[in-house]
Amino acid sequence: MYNIQTLNKISPVGTEIFDKSKYNITDEHANPDAIMVRSAKMHDMVFGDKLVAIARAGAGVNNIPVDRCAQEGICVFNTPGANSNAVKELAICALLLSSRKITEAAAWAASLKGTPDAPKAVEAGKSKFAGPEIAGKTLGIIGLGAIGGKIANAAEALGMKVIGFDPFLSVGAAIHLEPSVEVVSDINEIYKNSDYITIHMPYTPQTKNTIDAEQIAMMKDGVRLINLARGELINSEAVIKAIADGKVAKYVTDFADDTVLGAENVIVLPHLGASTPESEDNCAIMAAQELIDYIENGNIKNSVNLPNASMDTPHTRICVIHKNVPTLIASITTAVGNEGINIENMVNASKGDFAYTMLAVTGEVSPSVEGKINAVDGVIRVRVINK
Repeated sequence: MYNIQTLNKISPVGTEIFDKSKYNITDEHANPDAIMVRSAKMHDMVFGDKLVAIARAGAGVNNIPVDRCAQEGICVFNTPGANSNAVKELAICALLLSSRKITEAAAWAASLKGTPDAPKAVEAGKSKFAGPEIAGKTLGIIGLGAIGGKIANAAEALGMKVIGFDPFLSVGAAIHLEPSVEVVSDINEIYKNSDYITIHMPYTPQTKNTIDAEQIAMMKDGVRLINLARGELINSEAVIKAIADGKVAKYVTDFADDTVLGAENVIVLPHLGASTPESEDNCAIMAAQELIDYIENGNIKNSVNLPNASMDTPHTRICVIHKNVPTLIASITTAVGNEGINIENMVNASKGDFAYTMLAVTGEVSPSVEGKINAVDGVIRVRVINK
């Protein structure tokens, strides 16, 4: 029986996928085989020796110690694309919120309750809340993955000119873009030519403050900024100064901090990007499927700290997480071959400093064989999956 610990409330649509004859789903377990998590902070957690995988029901993994997990032989998954439609819809909403002074107008109208002749007052005061249409304007998108690509196509359908930047744009993502979406090779083209800019990229130390004072200085006067990805991607202090200087007309962010809360011409949302029942269901389903495939088959898909690798075979599998160094694979296969075990198939892939090797074998894999592989310098974790 595998124990799956949930650190947050996970949609039952996802947890119901687990075969209850094989899996025990619980929110309390001292040493689980796998963890499902949404936003719970895990950096200070001490992981048990049975833990082989963590699945984040969402895209961002900054709440998980990803590098430490790789060093401990724990595969970390996320669910890219599962919440993309929810974020796309909020981004389109943010475009309109940034233009039409909708939140301010609604708050002002509500304040007229109980006043004499409120309908007449509304008509007299509505001119204060005029704002531009988005049709015909240029939207710059930083990041054209599952979310950014959908926003690009939706904005194009609404009559906007769309330019996008993504140094890691995959072929699959590119072919789903509308032909009229212009992909630029220089991010500065986004800053210089956009009336609206929305950012959709992961947060890493390298992407922190992707938009800062230097980038804002390149932008058009009256630019409108949208951040539904991660708060750290845009420097809040720089944006507030640019608003005061008249450079930035509006900032819509899904991430509250003391700098932006209550600031003029800033709309702060309470992290609503993926807050739809459909998104939560999709993320939970994908996370559960990733864990099941990894636990039962050793296959990796959508890992953020180990390479993707899969194998379709009826044979017993030896799955090895190891350092990405020369000659190590030869040492692993030698350890297996010396025990009279035949290797029918092999898959190897690497990601940065780490690699993953899957061996499909015939012959009994005894604990001593597993121990000999573990003894190879550079091997981090060995799992034997009997079929």
